[in-house]
Amino acid sequence: MSTFTPTRFLVAPSGFKESLSAEAVADAIAAGIRRVVPGALVDLVPLADGGEGAARTLAAATGGELVPRVVSGPVGDPVAAHFAILGGDGPRTAAVEMAAAAGLRLVPPGLRDPGRTTTHGVGELIAAALDAGCRRILVCCGDSGTCDGGAGALHALGARFAGAAGDPVRPDGTTLADVVQLDLSGLDERLSDVDILVACNPHNVLTGRRGVARVFGPQKGASPEEVETLAAAMEHWAKLLEHQRGADLRTVAGGGASGGLGAGLAGALGARLVPRFDVLLGHTGLDAALDGADLVITAEGAIDAQSSLGKVPGEVARRAKRRGKPVVALAGTIGAGARDTYDTGIDAFAGILPAPLPLAEAIARAAELVTDATERALRLVLVGATLARG
Repeated sequence: MSTFTPTRFLVAPSGFKESLSAEAVADAIAAGIRRVVPGALVDLVPLADGGEGAARTLAAATGGELVPRVVSGPVGDPVAAHFAILGGDGPRTAAVEMAAAAGLRLVPPGLRDPGRTTTHGVGELIAAALDAGCRRILVCCGDSGTCDGGAGALHALGARFAGAAGDPVRPDGTTLADVVQLDLSGLDERLSDVDILVACNPHNVLTGRRGVARVFGPQKGASPEEVETLAAAMEHWAKLLEHQRGADLRTVAGGGASGGLGAGLAGALGARLVPRFDVLLGHTGLDAALDGADLVITAEGAIDAQSSLGKVPGEVARRAKRRGKPVVALAGTIGAGARDTYDTGIDAFAGILPAPLPLAEAIARAAELVTDATERALRLVLVGATLARG
């Protein structure tokens, strides 16, 4: 090993949900690298996928600031949330992280019913960004605990919903089916003067067999019967939105993001749905860092079949492969379909757990486990490099 020349590493992880932020994961990986290669040059590029931590990561990457706000949470109780005002040139831009106001982690386990949770607080964050003078609003989708098609957010911004008798309806995933009239005349007038982008996973659609209710409803607490009720509500919601804009949003790429928030903002506000990494990674300097790297290390809470479908490790690997860079991925768990990531460009992956651990202990020791796993993985890389030279 003594003949190994220190190389330049790029560390580009996502966060581990309900455990470590992307920044904390990056620091833990860097510590593991330096145990093995003390003189290594390590570029840290923590990444956001639009879910938990997105606003904080984007604020740090751009030299911006995080703005705290108390808003209505997904079950109606006030929650401490935030949005980011990004630094840099161009129009004053806010990053509204929907998970900060309506994320699954904010829904107590006993209240996990995506037919009743709401994105109302997301609309309140958008209004707060308007109050802050932002002319461009980037809505970051991911880790939602909702399936209301974004109707709650629109309600908070002034949209009105009425039933067959003209009676007001407070919209959620269940009551959307009762709405016969969507009135947008009361929307906040400032919305017409801002550019709204929704950073979303383009694989998520609003309706159909792969629609948001059927794919993500069970994860958010819906029973099989409730899933079908939500799926029917999303079909009805698509018709209401089509009546407003003349556009069929049922299977548009990204329309199903965050329980249909993407479709709701596109159909009612004219927001643009953009693949999340096309817009989020532009603020991070990832591509420039890839150009100079000899080895790329990425990470996420789980490596599985979803990792190649709009997740951070898959996107990092795709960009690295275009440059001929080797990629190692670390994960809290290795799930079904993990081998599919080899086709994406991940050359090797490894779990961080050296032995089975209780979940609470694994979460508490996550930084230590990531550092130790990085050391183990890198020592294997060095053994391979030595054999190759021999």
